[in-house]
Amino acid sequence: MKKTVFYGALAAATIAGGVASAATLDDVKARGTLNCGVTTGLIGFAAPDSNGNWEGFDVAVCRAVAAAVLGDANAVEFIPTTGKTRFTALASGEIDMLARNTTWTFSRDVDLKFEFVGINYYDGQGFIVPRELGVTSAKELDGATVCVQTGTTTELNLADFFRINNISYEPVPIETNAEGQQQYLAGSCDAYTTDASGLAATRAAFENPGDHIILPEIISKEPLGPLVRHGDNEWGDIVRWTLNALIAAEEYGVTSANIDELSQGTDNPEINRLLGSAGTLGEMLGLDAEWAQRALKVGGNYGEIFERNIGENTPIGLARGLNAQWTEGGLLYAPPFR
Repeated sequence: MKKTVFYGALAAATIAGGVASAATLDDVKARGTLNCGVTTGLIGFAAPDSNGNWEGFDVAVCRAVAAAVLGDANAVEFIPTTGKTRFTALASGEIDMLARNTTWTFSRDVDLKFEFVGINYYDGQGFIVPRELGVTSAKELDGATVCVQTGTTTELNLADFFRINNISYEPVPIETNAEGQQQYLAGSCDAYTTDASGLAATRAAFENPGDHIILPEIISKEPLGPLVRHGDNEWGDIVRWTLNALIAAEEYGVTSANIDELSQGTDNPEINRLLGSAGTLGEMLGLDAEWAQRALKVGGNYGEIFERNIGENTPIGLARGLNAQWTEGGLLYAPPFR
């Protein structure tokens, strides 16, 4: 679920192949499917169900883009990626976009030649420990073994935290969240560290979730969001404004239940432009007037997607917190549709 740091080999691969051909939209239309990079499996965010159908908070963004562009939310090829493989997959063109709880950082945006189109989850790194360990604070983990995904910024944050607090730890390297969960439950490490949202999702999959506690410390800023390659601004605009449509719709009160009615026209000019009953926003994107309608009909607005996949009434049990709308004290904010 975490964020791969900058490596020289990856940099070379990205510089060589990471500039988009400025034809991603054409490629997606010609192929008839959207190739979307996701995690290898994290309940609530991106994971296949018992029938092999991918679902989750990040999956919903992929499906919304597919609906906007192709008119079919199921026209998506979900490509699992690890912390190490995700950027190479995007740079090489194997995937058209990455929707994998990836942190927006300077080097990824600038040096790796990617473009983050927005933030769909404001997060931070935390720790989970067995309740029987008797620990109530991460500052009490002196000498602990800690499971941590390799090749990620998680490693750097972990080292910084222990150094700043003048305590020691022994890292237990893992490749995927599934491996981390397995190693943690097997007792190979005293604690597991990743994004707090990932910890909640991981704990929800445990046989006895109540036997484990997420410690109160949040040791980093992790603004997570979808990204595309540099060099194809038109495609970036489509992914960016599809995400913005999901966010804005919640603010405007556009839901899966009322969208058909509102799409006929309202007294709110911004809703009319969003849903295509007025203006030419779709044409500006190279799409038709109903692109946002299709995106919103897949799973509803941002709030509906959040509550259904990771909200307080799900096993994940996440409160909106920073991910509430700006009008509700959160950081969620879409630029104007005008």
